[in-house]
Amino acid sequence: MTFTDLYIKRPVLASVISLLILLLGVQAFQNLSIRQYPEIENSLITITTAYPGANADIIQGFITTPVQQAIASAEGIDYVTSSSQQSRSTVSAYIKLGYSANDALSEIQAKVAEVQNELPSEAEKPVISKSSARGSALMYISFFSEEMSNEQVTDYLARVVQPKLSTIDGVAEAELLGEKIFAMRIWLNPTRMAAYNVTAKEVRDAIRQNNFLTAAGETKGAYVATAVNALTDLKDSESFSNIVIKNQGDTLIRMRDIARVELNAENFDSYVAFNGISSVYFGITSTPSANPLEVIDRVRDRFPAITAQLPSGLQGRIVYDATEFIQASIDEVVKTLAEASLIVIFVVFFFLGSIRSVIIPVITIPLSIVGVLFFMLAMGYSINLLTLLAMVLAVGLVVDDAIVVVENIHRHLEEGLSPFDASIKGAREIALPVISMTITLAAVYAPIGFMGGLTGKLFSEFAFTLAGAVLISGVIALTLSPMMCAKLLRHDSNSSGLAHRLDVLFEKLRQGYHRQLHSVLNYRPVTLLMTLAVLLSIPFLYLFTKSELAPTEDQSIIFISAKAPKYANLDYLNRYTEDYQAIFEKFPEFSHSFLINGSGSVQQSIAGMALKPWDQRQRTQMELQPLVQKELSKIPGLQIFSFNMPSLPGAGGGMPIQFVVNTTADYQTLYQVSERLTQEARKSGLFMFVSNELRFDKPETQVLIDRDKAAQLGINMQDIGEAFSLLLGEARVNRFFLEGRSYKVIPQAERDMRNSRDWLEHYYVNTESGQKIPLSTLIRVESTTRPGQLNQFQQLNSSLVQGVMAPGVTIGDALEFLNEKSKELFPEGFSSDYSGLSRQYVEEGNKLFYTFLLSLMVIFLVLAAQFESFRDPLVILITVPLSICGAMIPLALDFATFNIYTQVGLVTLIGLISKHGILIVEFANKLQQQRGLSPREAVEEAASIRLRAVLMTTFAMVLGVVPLLLATGAGAVSRFDIGLVLATGMTIGTCFTLYVVPTIYTLLAARHARA
Repeated sequence: MTFTDLYIKRPVLASVISLLILLLGVQAFQNLSIRQYPEIENSLITITTAYPGANADIIQGFITTPVQQAIASAEGIDYVTSSSQQSRSTVSAYIKLGYSANDALSEIQAKVAEVQNELPSEAEKPVISKSSARGSALMYISFFSEEMSNEQVTDYLARVVQPKLSTIDGVAEAELLGEKIFAMRIWLNPTRMAAYNVTAKEVRDAIRQNNFLTAAGETKGAYVATAVNALTDLKDSESFSNIVIKNQGDTLIRMRDIARVELNAENFDSYVAFNGISSVYFGITSTPSANPLEVIDRVRDRFPAITAQLPSGLQGRIVYDATEFIQASIDEVVKTLAEASLIVIFVVFFFLGSIRSVIIPVITIPLSIVGVLFFMLAMGYSINLLTLLAMVLAVGLVVDDAIVVVENIHRHLEEGLSPFDASIKGAREIALPVISMTITLAAVYAPIGFMGGLTGKLFSEFAFTLAGAVLISGVIALTLSPMMCAKLLRHDSNSSGLAHRLDVLFEKLRQGYHRQLHSVLNYRPVTLLMTLAVLLSIPFLYLFTKSELAPTEDQSIIFISAKAPKYANLDYLNRYTEDYQAIFEKFPEFSHSFLINGSGSVQQSIAGMALKPWDQRQRTQMELQPLVQKELSKIPGLQIFSFNMPSLPGAGGGMPIQFVVNTTADYQTLYQVSERLTQEARKSGLFMFVSNELRFDKPETQVLIDRDKAAQLGINMQDIGEAFSLLLGEARVNRFFLEGRSYKVIPQAERDMRNSRDWLEHYYVNTESGQKIPLSTLIRVESTTRPGQLNQFQQLNSSLVQGVMAPGVTIGDALEFLNEKSKELFPEGFSSDYSGLSRQYVEEGNKLFYTFLLSLMVIFLVLAAQFESFRDPLVILITVPLSICGAMIPLALDFATFNIYTQVGLVTLIGLISKHGILIVEFANKLQQQRGLSPREAVEEAASIRLRAVLMTTFAMVLGVVPLLLATGAGAVSRFDIGLVLATGMTIGTCFTLYVVPTIYTLLAARHARA
């Protein structure tokens, strides 16, 4: 008696076990969260410091360098980048995958605080923010009005809407984009200042002395305390206009005498639009650990109430929602899961021909799929694209064990045994092979589950979910399936019935195969030579296969990034980007667009061309992107490139190719070297667009002061510096109070006094004698060009060579070219690195290749332990590389690339194809022991008897992934890639199994004495 007899004799016990699995799974489903990918803590911490008026050199030397040196030693940082540009320093710390963002943030805050006193006193305090390293917001919301100014819209949104959005659970930031925040702008006239003998210092002092916020306290009597409010601050433009700067004789010189005062925008360096209409945006980002789907659901739930309360004339609209793609991808996978289940049911029916026989293996599908949900909950997993994909693959896998049980019991039933006796005998015979197949397939995923890096983080849930489903199916196959066979199966004596006709058909097929196998075994050297040729072809197939990290998915949006020359201002950028809308509308797939000018700097722009839903257009995003790029390239005056967002999390934003050139040399030398590399890249034809981020194209006026002359006149450098800072710097002097909020007070020279060529003629300073002289008498200017921003990577001077691959070129091809060229072009002291998607690609590298080898070793050891032999595992695993060859053929023919999904498919093939060998080898060993057959006789008999089970499991798996091959819509490309590998690998691998395994068995298998 074996343990399977217990469940056949006690059907209620078998039923209770399965019902308990079902009940636990249903309960778990209610508690599992739904996400796009497994939870990955991938964070970016940014330290931004404003120093109005300071140029890039000062920013880098006095702010960026001390800040990045301070945080470089913080725990959990993968790499640090920095950008120093006019008036602003940005230091970005990319946190290691899985490291706690909160821990990293706390340590970085402490280290920045240590160096804060070293920063210039005129600089604003560093602002430290934490966000996901996604690269773009999860959602953009546009607010626009024909009746309200952008300043009024911004003020309303900041006061009313922003607090509502930013307090939603999981929202890291509701950032205003294109905002026009109120400020008291004091537009100074330098000529009138000279006429009234007013200096820059006097203007600044007058503002500070007359707009003073007093904390007066309170008076206290015997029983009464009274608050004192000293109205020493100013609240409107008229009050600022009336500020007395100085008393000159009997004349009071007021601010209105030398300046124009108005309530206006704090800055004029950004502009956003929705479908060409000037707007103000919110960019919604989530915290690193939050579930994007749940966060955006909460935002959408809150949005109708927000729009209902908007003032008359103000409208709001969601213009981009990244979770639409996420939800659509999940819906498509669920649809694929249902389609795969129906196909597998049909395959089982085709092979068995009886409704009774079909019910037994088919019931394994819902039990395993639902039951594994409890396992997922216990492991802390979520329902996401990868766990759902695991369930799709599981549909073809979980029926295998039950199919083998039913087929073996059915065979004994046809030999004349009763259903009960056939179930007892068949279950006993097949119990060990089923256990072996189940453990083998589950073991193959263990190395994936314990991998590090992005691949391990992403696919551990995939691997263990699939393994869990297989283990549950094994339990069901050995408990419920034999019991159901005893209760449901009947000997079909009807010679005209479908089941009987199928039995006859498969018997003929078995006999024909037996004859073929007998002939093949007569020419074993031919089979061995063919096998060797196939094995040797694998490296060559790999050489012709293109590689990338992950295929590009159709996310229904094309992003457009543009750069204006460094001398350009916002008006320049607006002028040329206004042509976008007309270009977008040429494409019938266009839905709507958004535009953000001044993103990062006044010369940079980011836009999005949103497409219609997948079922409403014929062309994919990948087909449209080069066409859009071609049209955008016709716009003069801008460097424009279109790109698709990375499909995997953690890659950051920007273009797929981000090749970093590092050096300790100066930026001029760095530019020359990186520009040579960029030119070679352009000539290669591998790139649709490639650019060098470092460019010496920002005009700079160097002010050369005659210090001797200044000293003779009694003018010090502080006087000159204060004049420039006040008139050109756009720095705030202090703040004023307006309706519950404080705003900046910003004095600055009138625009026409800053843009004219003779601007120095209008700026005056006082000599020691009190005489006013123009700065032009002390200063001469020289024009030069400088980089618009000074970038560093890991504290080394750096330039980013970034680009988009040409159609048909993968990221692997492009990076290989840049690496080879860098070896030729880089002088001593130069090195290369990667960021963004390129860094992710390089870091993941061949991790799955080593995992593949480890999986082979694990399965070999598991099989060796089960068979108590080191020979039998070699026989079983011989078909693994043969099936890999079959899977590599379509990859080499460019039907797909060698990517993270196809590699996981190859690992899955190890377990799938091994099941066939287990069936044949285990039964052949039994035949040797039970009937005293020779290895050749035993394997011929075993392979022919197991033919129907082998073909049934192969067809179930191959046809079960057909919905993946026919997938369309969101996430279709990755599903196609893994389905292609499994379908071709299983088909070709099975053909080899039926002939190569018996051949190798006759050569390697040990002789088993008759028991």
